[in-house]
Amino acid sequence: MIEQLFGFLSFYIPEIVCVVLMTTLLVAESAVKEEHGSRAKIIGYALAMLALCLFFLFQNLGEAPRFIFHNAVTIDPFSTLIKIIMVLGTMGAIFLSYSSKDIYTNLKSEFAIMAVGVLIGGMLLASSNNMLTLYLGIEILSILSYVMASFKRDESTSTEAGMKYALYGGLSAGVALYGISHLYGILGSIQFVEMVEKIPGLEGANLFIVMVSFMLFFVGIGYKISVFPFHMWTPDVYQGSPIPVTSFFAIVPKMAGLAALVRVSYVFFNDNTALSVSWTGLILVVSAMTMTVGNVTAIGQSSVKRLLAFSSIGHVGLMILGVVTLNEQGVRAILFYGIVYMFMTLIAFYITSHLSDMYGTDSYDVFKGLIYKHPTMAIIMAGVLFSLAGMPPFSGFVAKFNIFSVIIEKKLYGIALVAAINSVIALYYYTKLAKTMIFGQADGEVKVVGFSRSNQAVIIALFIPVLFLGIFWEKVMIISGNAVIFIK
Repeated sequence: MIEQLFGFLSFYIPEIVCVVLMTTLLVAESAVKEEHGSRAKIIGYALAMLALCLFFLFQNLGEAPRFIFHNAVTIDPFSTLIKIIMVLGTMGAIFLSYSSKDIYTNLKSEFAIMAVGVLIGGMLLASSNNMLTLYLGIEILSILSYVMASFKRDESTSTEAGMKYALYGGLSAGVALYGISHLYGILGSIQFVEMVEKIPGLEGANLFIVMVSFMLFFVGIGYKISVFPFHMWTPDVYQGSPIPVTSFFAIVPKMAGLAALVRVSYVFFNDNTALSVSWTGLILVVSAMTMTVGNVTAIGQSSVKRLLAFSSIGHVGLMILGVVTLNEQGVRAILFYGIVYMFMTLIAFYITSHLSDMYGTDSYDVFKGLIYKHPTMAIIMAGVLFSLAGMPPFSGFVAKFNIFSVIIEKKLYGIALVAAINSVIALYYYTKLAKTMIFGQADGEVKVVGFSRSNQAVIIALFIPVLFLGIFWEKVMIISGNAVIFIK
């Protein structure tokens, strides 16, 4: 019995490590004095535990799928790879919080506590195998996110961001739950496998209700990943929240939501022709509108945080095109894009956070003449911007190329043209910021921007994959492909 229990939980060790981490952080927060050194130790402990979690996730990456908790949760290579991306994103955000003035000295451990809590919700969402655990994952992820958005309690913009996030989030979660309740009413089950088996026998009104219910469910997921028309909260929340929170939101909730969308699409609509046409049509329209709104609106932004917010919307619009294909190649392209996007986003927010702390603003002006203030960081930031734009030889080019390949292979030439036009628009505003850094003249005397050695080391380490995955991308694509094989 004991051996069975340990065997049962062995594949859930990463989540257990995160729960232990969150619990010990809560205890440490109440026991440790308000001293900078003590807080540094807490942050170091959090990063060490997340590294341990990462170790166990890599151990699970090559394992066959396991179903636990009466098939409510699945531990498979697909969910494991998504979790690796989320853990890396969490580690990056926690490290950034240590040096960020946006996170008050006496609140650094609270940030780590809430970030790990959101991570746990995201890990559950990525592994969900029935509608109940999926909704539970959304709620765990959401509730702590609302608190994180309003982290700067003394600033009205941060409080406003938290309120907007909570109001939009509560509404979208309610709509999603309404759709799930109808699915249960028609199909008589919340287990994915049982639900799929009953869909082919539906016809008429029942089939229509199921499709509408899935669309209502899509509202909840669409809100998490910031697709049109559920993106309205994103720029305001990104602008009002501390930059470490913003970088965290740009990665963890988005990857968790994408994982849920991929699994639901791949499981429910891959073999059900009656529903797949409507579902893929919905995704195509949403993708086109999301890319266009995100990229066009980004052009007129003067705040780099808002620019990155609308940019992230555009990237998600492109990523979900991999869902339209309903095949392994599409999902593999999404996974590769997610890995690359995580590295690019962390670097962009790291450098923006440092400049924002130094100058008290995140406007374009602080980036003027960065090449003279800190040449290394300017070159890295320019490389990241070109990678985000999809320029070779950076990894962003390979990520976008994979998406274009799968949609052209499906003969979706119309959406491919829309995506290409949006890529040109994105290239314009990314190049505009890069031009400001390299050719812009700083106002007044040039002030050298100082980055600590640890920050420089982390930024350079994050930039290495951005550069080399654009050249040596085959291995990551193989890993992504192996993860997709077992998604069902």
